[in-house]
Amino acid sequence: MTSIMFIDPYSSSATSRLLPFSRSINGVVSLRRFVAPLHVGSLIPTFPCSLSLQSRPCSSRFITAAMATEPSAKVIDGKSVAKQIREEISVEVSKMKDAIGVVPGLAVILVGDRKDSATYVRNKKKACESVGINSFEVHLPEDASEQEVLTFIFDFNDDPSVHGILVQLPLPCHMDEQKILNAVAIEKDVDGFHPLNIGRLAMRGREPLFVPCTPKGCIELLHRYGVNIKGKRAVVIGRSNIVGMPAALLLQREDATVSIVHSRTQNPEEITRQADIIISAVGQPNMVRGSWIKPGAVIIDVGINPVEDASSPRGYRLVGDVCYEEACKIAAAVTPVPGGVGPMTIAMLLSNTLDSAKRAYNFQ
Repeated sequence: MTSIMFIDPYSSSATSRLLPFSRSINGVVSLRRFVAPLHVGSLIPTFPCSLSLQSRPCSSRFITAAMATEPSAKVIDGKSVAKQIREEISVEVSKMKDAIGVVPGLAVILVGDRKDSATYVRNKKKACESVGINSFEVHLPEDASEQEVLTFIFDFNDDPSVHGILVQLPLPCHMDEQKILNAVAIEKDVDGFHPLNIGRLAMRGREPLFVPCTPKGCIELLHRYGVNIKGKRAVVIGRSNIVGMPAALLLQREDATVSIVHSRTQNPEEITRQADIIISAVGQPNMVRGSWIKPGAVIIDVGINPVEDASSPRGYRLVGDVCYEEACKIAAAVTPVPGGVGPMTIAMLLSNTLDSAKRAYNFQ
């Protein structure tokens, strides 16, 4: 996970079931999803969701992409979904340890003293501990050389106890970010940023080893809430390499008809208003107003933006890219900020690390 504004550092947390290309191959964990069809009508939270990691019902969540007849939209609770996923991962980590004596390991490299980056790394470490994954942390000073970072990456690449490597972004300006990210072995690229992973994600018939955590978490929320993506019109707002672009690719893999809205798009409001599903990851507070939203649309808000608030003890509050109050009156369902996508990002990072360890040992 990177330290851009799209990620929620204040949430408690971030699988292979999650995506159609993620199957139980070479030890990759396979989950089972229930995707209910979208119907015209009011929200009916009545379906069970189950997965092969742990056979037990989860909380009922059902979304219909139609005009909501209730006063407010269904809240897509990323915090509760992430908690359930962490519990499932914890069970699998214990099984692996008991069966073959292997514990998945995640290494994080942090360069500099940015408070937000330090917060993200701390949250990742806590999340690893909560599910039994070993965590390794390297903290280098702001003026560290590029070669120092590369040396640690190469060491972790060769370390069999490390199954995932994450370089916390942004890096200091004197470092070549692409060179450093490309140095991570693709087999341990749990952030999903390696060009080969992204290239495979973009190609039909090719399967990436890992999918970027935030977009993967967005799709997982849609799956767990029973949102049918196939054949639907989807709009992704933002085209970053970290969220927007891979989110659009994932929606295409789910057979959605996808449009991307960006800073040069003409008539973005008109285009967005046609969408059954909106994923916004642009980093502009309250940019998407109620007039942008089709009645009954499902909204995944990745933005996390501080705005001044004199009534808050911190002097500010966090809002998304979507005006939540207006969206709730029109949409069928929407993620809150904070507590929506943010917790899912770390849950997906843990899932990718577990998948990597299983693949390395061909553990089913």
